[in-house]
Amino acid sequence: MPSVFETSPSAIPITFVTKSSWDQVAETLPPAQRRFATASAFTAKPGGYLALPAPDGTIAQVLFGLEDEGARAPDLFRPGALPGLLPPGIYRFANAPHDARLAAVAFALGSYRFARYRKADRPEVRLVPPDGVDAAEINRMADAATLARDLINTPANDMGPEELATAAQDLAAEFGADFACTIGEDLKTNFPLIHAVGMASDRAPRLIDIGWGDPAHPKVTLVGKGVCFDTGGLDLKPSSGMLIMKKDMGGAANVLALARMVMDAKLKVRLRVLIPAVENAVSSNAFRPLDIFTSRKGITVEIGNTDAEGRLVLADALALADEEKPDLLIDLGTLTGAARVALGPDLPPFYTNDETLAADVARCAVKENDPLWRMPLWPPYDAWLDSKTATITNAPSGGFAGSIICALFLQRFVEQARSWLHVDIYGWTPSAKPARPEGGECQAARAIYTLLSERYA
Repeated sequence: MPSVFETSPSAIPITFVTKSSWDQVAETLPPAQRRFATASAFTAKPGGYLALPAPDGTIAQVLFGLEDEGARAPDLFRPGALPGLLPPGIYRFANAPHDARLAAVAFALGSYRFARYRKADRPEVRLVPPDGVDAAEINRMADAATLARDLINTPANDMGPEELATAAQDLAAEFGADFACTIGEDLKTNFPLIHAVGMASDRAPRLIDIGWGDPAHPKVTLVGKGVCFDTGGLDLKPSSGMLIMKKDMGGAANVLALARMVMDAKLKVRLRVLIPAVENAVSSNAFRPLDIFTSRKGITVEIGNTDAEGRLVLADALALADEEKPDLLIDLGTLTGAARVALGPDLPPFYTNDETLAADVARCAVKENDPLWRMPLWPPYDAWLDSKTATITNAPSGGFAGSIICALFLQRFVEQARSWLHVDIYGWTPSAKPARPEGGECQAARAIYTLLSERYA
């Protein structure tokens, strides 16, 4: 995505106001502008916008309303609405919003438009970077978010396993990374769970593998769920549940976004990216409830539900990643409706037994306004995974603690990594918010990138 930042001595000022500061700000306005604001009934409510005219008919400055300091739930991304409101031009912040850096991030994220299938011109607005703000770092985050959003927003007819692999290969080529891909029947022996989930589709499943960086640096491995469309398999979803299942590769999209930031910033890591890319389809050879498969790790898995397929493909990929004993192993996936019931679409849960990592993730999530919430790998529930005919089941009956159960299932496949982080993302914004247009969303990637930057810059 082209940069939203540009310097200009004649940039139009944006003045941030709140209901409590509005009277004081109004007193500083030239009389004609003050009368114009009064006639326009501007009240400085959050999100309120008003362009004040200069005597020559141009825009003298813009007023934009924010929440008062101490408000119960201030939206630090509120300035992300500006690209959709402002006329074409170059702007600058005349005063400090609640957080100038996050406001600039929001401005960049709010400039995104998905235009693959219909005309959707990007706003012709640019922002002078606020003092002390690293514009290159914000561009890096915006470009990564654009990648994730574009991949998720692309419908499944144009974003199957092969197309996802092509996107990963293009990213690898851009940064000089190694790329490999195991496809179709070649998965059956070494990655039987990935093969089982994807074998019913005429679009062959595959395992995408990217390697980048100095082998002497700490090993960081990212694993992303790449279910390019999820019908639910033979445990078929209802039409309402299938409607946005093009987003079920959101874990893969966000892992690629995270990898893009890591490589672009040249962090001192040995990066590996693993993406099991499949379509969970229905056909005569689809895997069935109560089928049993032996995973790459040797753990036998009974299929309690074919719609719990994401954890299956991640299991084989995690087992491969774990064999390399990485310093940090991270997986992202759009995995459970239970996570949405518990925390909603905007707040993905994360799981780890590393207390230092947990504290760092939570802190970076707040710092980047990229919300995450820790949930427990609750040991007593581990027994719920027991199967009478296999080592474990992928979907115990009962329906309780679904996100925790999924995390505990994945934990069975991670033994040798020094630290492991699992994030159950949604990857979608149901209704537009400032800086977050409706549709595919980049979740957790900015927070984790900031954590990696702190550790490995």
